[in-house]
Amino acid sequence: MTTSEHAASDRPLNLNIWHRIYSRVGSYWKGLALAVLFMAGAAATQPTLAVAMKPLLDEGFSGAKPEYVWQVPLAIIGLIFLRGLCNFFSDYLLAWVANNVLLRVRGEMFEKLLALPDSEFKKGDTGRLLNRFTVDAGYMTGYATDVLTVVVRESLIVLAMICVLLYMSWQLTLIIIVTMPISVLISRAFINRLRRINRDMVNMNAELTRVVGEGIDGQRVIKLFDGYNFERKRFAYVSGRLRRFDMRAATADAAMTPITQVVTACAVAAVIAVALNQANTGTLTVGSFASFMAALAQIFDPIKRLTKVASRMQKMLVSAESVFTLIDQDPETENAQLTLPGRAFGHVQFQDVSHRFPDGEHDTLKQVTLDIQPGQTVALVGRSGSGKTTLVNMLPRFILPTAGTVLIDGRDIQQLSLKNLREQLSLVSQDVVLFDDTIAVNVGYGALHDASEQEIRNALKAANLLEFVDSLPLGLQTHVGENATRLSGGQRQRLAIARALIKDAPILILDEATSALDNESERQVQASLEILMQGRTTLVIAHRLSTVQNADKIVVMDHGRIIEQGSHSELLAANGAYAALYQMQFRDA
Repeated sequence: MTTSEHAASDRPLNLNIWHRIYSRVGSYWKGLALAVLFMAGAAATQPTLAVAMKPLLDEGFSGAKPEYVWQVPLAIIGLIFLRGLCNFFSDYLLAWVANNVLLRVRGEMFEKLLALPDSEFKKGDTGRLLNRFTVDAGYMTGYATDVLTVVVRESLIVLAMICVLLYMSWQLTLIIIVTMPISVLISRAFINRLRRINRDMVNMNAELTRVVGEGIDGQRVIKLFDGYNFERKRFAYVSGRLRRFDMRAATADAAMTPITQVVTACAVAAVIAVALNQANTGTLTVGSFASFMAALAQIFDPIKRLTKVASRMQKMLVSAESVFTLIDQDPETENAQLTLPGRAFGHVQFQDVSHRFPDGEHDTLKQVTLDIQPGQTVALVGRSGSGKTTLVNMLPRFILPTAGTVLIDGRDIQQLSLKNLREQLSLVSQDVVLFDDTIAVNVGYGALHDASEQEIRNALKAANLLEFVDSLPLGLQTHVGENATRLSGGQRQRLAIARALIKDAPILILDEATSALDNESERQVQASLEILMQGRTTLVIAHRLSTVQNADKIVVMDHGRIIEQGSHSELLAANGAYAALYQMQFRDA
């Protein structure tokens, strides 16, 4: 595809992005209108200094107007003060607009982030997501008002200066007007290149964020496994590419200025030649020429800023593409509005459920049928990759079956609203997620109800954690730190159990809740889990078979199928796959 074809194919997209950016900016039209008025005021003061040169030279220096001695200096001070005042208020108003748009856009992005399906977070694109919030959104809104400022203010100044130039000498002005399109064409030649470079820079910024983030999260692994050189090479590669893209953008951006300056110099040379000819014929006075040149000198800077705004436009458009890519992503499927009549009884059924990931070659689940009665504890065991987690993740609709039906109390969960469905479920997993806030906030987390301090204390007591919390100087108001680094593994698990107790959902999912703990911590957590499981339908994923011996039903899975199910004693007596797993673990122990 040729460059012109690329430009043609990008044009509708560009127009759409422009519209989406400035429809958001335009929602603050009152602030924009005031800013434009102040910009117009600042632009109006620009040519007056040039206009003042003619009477100053023709009449002031000749002594014909002695009052110019104090009038002209005062007028200059007043004009500069007025221009500064107008620039201040226009800059302030545009900054107010930009920050409000940024606040709104980041709000839109975060709302969409929370609504994304679970599969989007499995792609491991965290660096790109973070970059959209921290860099791209700021670039988009910042450059949007910068571009608006430059285009409006500098265009008004150029227009005012052209009017002055026409008033002074239309012949000389004609030369300037003829050369202006040449500068514009030169600037446009750089735009497509700048856009491609800026798109690469956005991608590399996201990659840099990812590499640095992994360096922070994996710092212990890096130290223990001596990964310093590997990480340095990764960082140097990404950082080096980012530098090269920066230099390419800087080269293209910088090249516009000298090229346009050459064109400008040719125009000035032509103006001087024609002006000298007019002066010799007596049609142009010294004051008129000086005034014309003063106005001409002032027109170059705004023209230069107008040509350089192309770079900002491209950065704005590329950043906006990244931002709108997130905003335009499809949220979780929410077609149903039905709700369960009150609290669920906890009857869970999987009927001929199959599943295959979009890029998978084989089914992860194959016609699984399982009936779990209210209040039953069912353990799912089997080798890694047998489909246990995929099956359980279908209950909160993190994963959707490609065939078959999942029911709660006889209702197809696809027909239930996500909010109502998830109100019936609680989760305690191996990877406990706690927020960098107080213990009270983490235990009482969620929108189901505002937990009182007594409810939080009761939940902590049931989770065998209240004594530890009361021993802390700030008690419930103690901050747990980022990723709860101030707590041990067992304390984090029991805090998650307390959170599940507060929610009091009828169906509980335990995903390897004790697998990463030492024996003492496991004993304490297991005691807390037994309290949590009382009166609830519980699905337990476990590799340690010692933790599920008391389950009402043990389901053995392999290659996405249920190959055995029954109680611990029944499965041992059957001497099948479960018995083999149990004997192997017992022998290892």
